[in-house]
Parts: sequence; C-alpha cells; structure tokens
Amino acid sequence: MRLDKVDLNLFVVFDALYRERSVTKVAQLLSLTQPAVSNALGRLRQTFDDQLFVKTREGMTPTLVAESVVADVREALGLLGRSVGVNARFEPARSERVFRLGMNDLAESLLLPRLHEAVRKVAPGVGITSYYVEREAATADLKAGSIDLLLDAPAVNARELGVLPLGDLPYVIAMRDAHAFAGEAVSLERYLAAEHLHVSSRRKGRGHVDMALHAQGLRRDVAMRVQNYLVAAQITAGTDLLWTVPRVLAEALPLAISELPLAVEPLRWNLYWHRNAESDPANQWMRSMVESVAQSVLQRQVFSVR
Repeated sequence: MRLDKVDLNLFVVFDALYRERSVTKVAQLLSLTQPAVSNALGRLRQTFDDQLFVKTREGMTPTLVAESVVADVREALGLLGRSVGVNARFEPARSERVFRLGMNDLAESLLLPRLHEAVRKVAPGVGITSYYVEREAATADLKAGSIDLLLDAPAVNARELGVLPLGDLPYVIAMRDAHAFAGEAVSLERYLAAEHLHVSSRRKGRGHVDMALHAQGLRRDVAMRVQNYLVAAQITAGTDLLWTVPRVLAEALPLAISELPLAVEPLRWNLYWHRNAESDPANQWMRSMVESVAQSVLQRQVFSVR
C-alpha cells in the first residue's frame, strides 16, 4: 500500500464504522450522505483487499483484518489530530466542541446538571455527551479519543493515563420512611438480619460494603442487585430493602437515612484522561470545569434530583 495513493479521510470513516457499526449512524456523525459512506467503505475494501465490515443482525461487524488494524488506525488518527492542534487555542465562548465523558448514572445525576449550568455560562456552544464505559475498555477509548475524560473509581490503573482525585463519597444506609429501622440507630446485628439492595454495573463481585464485611468474616443478604442508582432509589422507596449508598445522593432523595454500623471505605472519584491530551487546552479546560463542579457537589450538601 502506497500512502500517497490513499485518501486519509477514509480512515476517519473506518474508525467511525468500527465504533458505530452502522452506515446510517456514521453518515449522521460525519455529516455525509449514506452513499458517500458506502463509497468510502468500498474504497477501503479495495485498499485492504478485504471486506472489513460485514452486514449482520448486530450491524456492520468487523472482519479479522479490521480487528487487526483498528488500534493502529486509531493511534495514527490521534497523532494527526494532536499535530494539527498543537498550537491551537481553545476559546470556550466561541467553541462548538462536543466533549465526550465516561461516567455512570450516579456521577451523571450528581454532576451533569451543575456541569451544564457552569459550561453554559461561559461556553454556550459547547455540548456534552455522557455514557457508561466498561472499565476494561476505558484506557483504549481514552487513547483513541472515543472519550475525552473518564470519571471512575481508582480501580482504573494505567501508566498512560493522567489522573486527578476529585473526592470521597462516604456511605450511609437509606430506607423508606415507613421502614421499621427509620429514625433509629441500626446495629450491626440488625443490619445483617435485613435484606439488602446493591447497585453495581458488574454481573457479580463484591462492593465496598461486602469487602468490609468479608474482612470480618461476615456477609449480608443481598436480595436484589441492579445497575442503576436512581432505579435503586425507587425500589428502596417501595420495599423494606436496605440500600447502602453514598450520603451525597441519599440526602437528595425522599428516603430515611441511618449511619452505617461498620467502617466502610468511601467511594472515591478520580478523573482520568490520556497523557496525549495532557497539554490540550480544550481537555484542560473541561478537566477544570469537572473538578470545580465535583468539589461544589461533594462539599456543598445542597442538591436535589427529585
């Protein structure tokens, strides 16, 4: 393959197709017509002498050849993008950039309303897209530029990532107002005798509470496990399940709160970015915005999601 004979824009289409698995979505994302995307795919197939993407029920599924080159394509696009923007200035008031943030629904519910307000005051044209990112894929997504920033627990560990600790979220017990324990101190014995609700994006595995109990040779009865914090709030309000949840969220919900009868490590929030974006003015600006909003949320104790 002679690089001077290849239209480098084709690799932008390749990356988008790999990510979106849909010609229609890629056309919308890149502001192209569907025939233009199909034509680009045809030229890519000629260049690589491979189908690259095959139409299936799940969408445009990458072939083995596509899988083997996607990392190199993304790294090359990232290098080109950084080279073009190395001396660029970021002007929030004039920017129309869309920042892609990786976070779960707890962080979304607590941070995004305030982040939107803070950003809108100084950068009315800037947009924000947020979605959940699997921890195992986070480093690759940051490196490829699929996301700009990731908010997660310190379990994310990679030398190629920059990290900023945002703060701790201590846990409390939340329950419905009519619960038998409401308004009372909950002993460890009563806590262990009750049924519990646990929130986790993972299919299995211990949370902070279960690890603390396990260290003492104890366990609780987790009767229900869900992946969404605000769904958990609705379940807690309508059942006798106890929910051990960060205080900052519990105090914003119409639920009774009691202190935990054991010491549990708080949930910690870190902000991550790829070191390739360390000096990017736009990334630096959004990092400072997220940090400022996170500090105000974690220190304030005046917030509502009702």
